[in-house]
Amino acid sequence: MNDLLELKGQFQHSKAQQPGAPELPRGQRVTAEKLRSLAADLTRIRDYWEEQDVSFDPLVSAHYRTVVAKSNRIRRVLGSDGNASGHIVGARFEGEGAETHHVITYCVAADVLDESIDVLATCANVVDERFAGAIDDEGLRRVNAGGLREDAGIKKSVFAQIIRDAHYVMRFDVKTVAREIDDWAVVSIYDVGYRDVRSFLAGLGFTLMPDRVLGNAVRLDADEYARLTFRYPYLVSMAVSDISLLTQDDFDIEGPEVASIPDPGDEPIIGVIDTPFDDRVYFADWVEDHNLIPEEIGTEYGDMAHGTAVTSIIVDGPSIEPDLDDGCGRFRVRHFGVAKGGRSSSFGFVRQVKDIVEQNRDIKVWNISQGSMLEIERNSVSPEGAILDDLQARFDDIVFVVAGTNQTTDGNQVKIGAPADSINSLVVNATGFSGRTASYSRRGPVLDFFKKPDVCAVGGDRDRAMHLCVGTGETFKSGTSFAAPWVARKMAYLMQVMGLPREVAKALIVDSAAGWDYEADRYRGYGQVPRRIEDVVETQNDEIRFFLTGTADEFLTYNYGIPVPIAKDKYPYVARATLCYFPNCDRRQGVDYTSTEMDLHFGRIDNRGKLKSLDNNRQGEEGYTTTEEVARKNYRKWDNVKHIGEAFTNSIRERKAYDTGMWGIKIRTTERGDKKLGRGMRFGAVITLKEINGVNRIDDFIQRCALRGWIVNRVDIQNRVDIYNAAEVEVDFDE
Repeated sequence: MNDLLELKGQFQHSKAQQPGAPELPRGQRVTAEKLRSLAADLTRIRDYWEEQDVSFDPLVSAHYRTVVAKSNRIRRVLGSDGNASGHIVGARFEGEGAETHHVITYCVAADVLDESIDVLATCANVVDERFAGAIDDEGLRRVNAGGLREDAGIKKSVFAQIIRDAHYVMRFDVKTVAREIDDWAVVSIYDVGYRDVRSFLAGLGFTLMPDRVLGNAVRLDADEYARLTFRYPYLVSMAVSDISLLTQDDFDIEGPEVASIPDPGDEPIIGVIDTPFDDRVYFADWVEDHNLIPEEIGTEYGDMAHGTAVTSIIVDGPSIEPDLDDGCGRFRVRHFGVAKGGRSSSFGFVRQVKDIVEQNRDIKVWNISQGSMLEIERNSVSPEGAILDDLQARFDDIVFVVAGTNQTTDGNQVKIGAPADSINSLVVNATGFSGRTASYSRRGPVLDFFKKPDVCAVGGDRDRAMHLCVGTGETFKSGTSFAAPWVARKMAYLMQVMGLPREVAKALIVDSAAGWDYEADRYRGYGQVPRRIEDVVETQNDEIRFFLTGTADEFLTYNYGIPVPIAKDKYPYVARATLCYFPNCDRRQGVDYTSTEMDLHFGRIDNRGKLKSLDNNRQGEEGYTTTEEVARKNYRKWDNVKHIGEAFTNSIRERKAYDTGMWGIKIRTTERGDKKLGRGMRFGAVITLKEINGVNRIDDFIQRCALRGWIVNRVDIQNRVDIYNAAEVEVDFDE
């Protein structure tokens, strides 16, 4: 087996080129009638808001033609300063299949509405008078090149942007319908300029205690929600039921099992947030128990089975289920009991998880095997998922491993449930011991796009259940709840024992699951994680696996000096690459949830010094354009996990080696907003090369890298374990 390699070197950075003048897509045109129609929409919206007589700025929803790229969103309409994007307060999808399109909500001042109406009317007159009622792409290019006559009454830059805006937007309206919820609800209020949502709602007649407010989200009872949606439906950005029906596990107890375990030492600690822990088990000394269920509610032994079973895998899984021995050893657990099962408050979960993580910063890996029976929403991440994403964006050294949730016996749940819609978390679905997708699996995607689950692991199924331990003895049960802890163990081993950054650890998990025969699967994610930790880290003798880490300090981050060995003027390899990063996320933005996009390119450097990416990704190249739909489908645009690769088949052939003799990696970083939240964001890239003739070229690769100025470290498992153990030894100095 070949060791994993760490390559340390310098990345180069460069800024983005400034965009050119606004243009229409080839063959497209905008009519004066379309411009006047948009002006009429805004006139009706202005009149509507005047009738409402409210103290905040108007909300306007723009319906776009398609799922629209950031660069093609309106700028001048609803943005007298040319920055309409700065007024976005939410986004959702409407339509199905090929008809799916963005609906983006803006909050703008009344005078901006008036100005937009006037400028649309002026542009319509220009199009009528000078372009016979319709301007096409050629006509707009002539305007950009030569301008407009002074008597046109509008600057050419404003005219060109209005024409482009009008092409991409279909119509404007106001969202005046909110979903019906007849129970407690978690409601997100559009940001209409308030500083404090509680005070804002108080001014509208809603008195809320502080513990019912978190950010722009509030917890309302059924009557309060009904009043809000009757009088102010347009303020509701999104609403979900606060009562989550938790997936249940009925444990069949076989009886007591005699087992023993040594005393805990300095093993890494994994955090578990679940039902309470039953300290009657044989491994109780390995668990620091925190039961957060209020005393007045109380906890019975039956409430503890699920959380105890999950923790049994993390502490001593290889002893309880030897067939799944992963080579990671044992782990200590800090266990937080937050739910009894059955009905649970989403809002309460959010508050508790936030407090738990903030107060336990020494824990790096968290396991959450609780999940909702309710399916995720199409246009919003759940409050539970959003808090996990926020915590992982704020704290750059933690990761959540989350169970993908199960179908109930009636099998009516198709999509995964909260919090498995967390984008930054590592979400795990289950297989049986045979490797087949578990019969109870639920699927993604999240927000119609994000790939969830990420991976899968053995969780048991009808043919064979998972062997577990609870307070009354051994038991057998199946579920994603018991697949996630096996992956949490591996993440903790990679991060805490081997000392790898979380971005690299996550990329290794995903890359090893995908392998050389990856096929997209909505139930399995990138594939099944190998059982043994050695198979996650090490490679076959004909493979070279290395990782790179860096920060996205500018638009472009790149290194074109990776010296892959050449044989007879050819590159005899197939290759794959996986990139992971943890972006800031904003639930208020609806489907436009992640703030930062890192676009991955990896491949050979040709004789012109250009990178030829494995997946033929040409985004950003001069003269090349693609639609948002294609960029999302083919290149996973806006997803925070990128995986590109080639299949290893009998028909594979060597590829041309260019005169440069180099391969390269390039990452383009773009932002949804103007705050550039991704600047300085860390990324981890794992790259694997397989020699198609079975030759081991790792030593040659290491030598070439050293000659190119790379610092190459072998990531030897045993060496890392020895270093960890030595670092954990307590040294007593005699006085």
